[in-house]
Amino acid sequence: MGFLVTGSALLKCTFGAAPSALMVLPTNFVMVNMPAANIMDHIPLLNIMPFGTCTSVANPMVAAAMAIPPFTLKPMPCIPMTMAPWVVGKPTILIGNMPALSNDSKLMCMWGGCIGINFAGQAVVQL
Repeated sequence: MGFLVTGSALLKCTFGAAPSALMVLPTNFVMVNMPAANIMDHIPLLNIMPFGTCTSVANPMVAAAMAIPPFTLKPMPCIPMTMAPWVVGKPTILIGNMPALSNDSKLMCMWGGCIGINFAGQAVVQL
């Protein structure tokens, strides 16, 4: 069982220093107090905002900062690189002809981070 995710959801990344908000455009034409999200709401800097700083050594900015003495991990600004849709969503509920986003869905960043949903944005509609 999960909750339908809306535009006021709070996200977390395994390599991010701070939570971030999910931005959902009202193009899906489904509102549950806020625009409802689907698995295609994964575009960096449009739907997925930065998580403060990043500590993943796969991130080129972090790797470059580590190449400077004293060669230690130096968190750098987060720029999410989410190229694929959220996994798995709710295939039985369609929003904008795509599976609805549920609070147990995950999103992978190219820098190795796993993005999850801390707060679904509303607590009214259970799936």
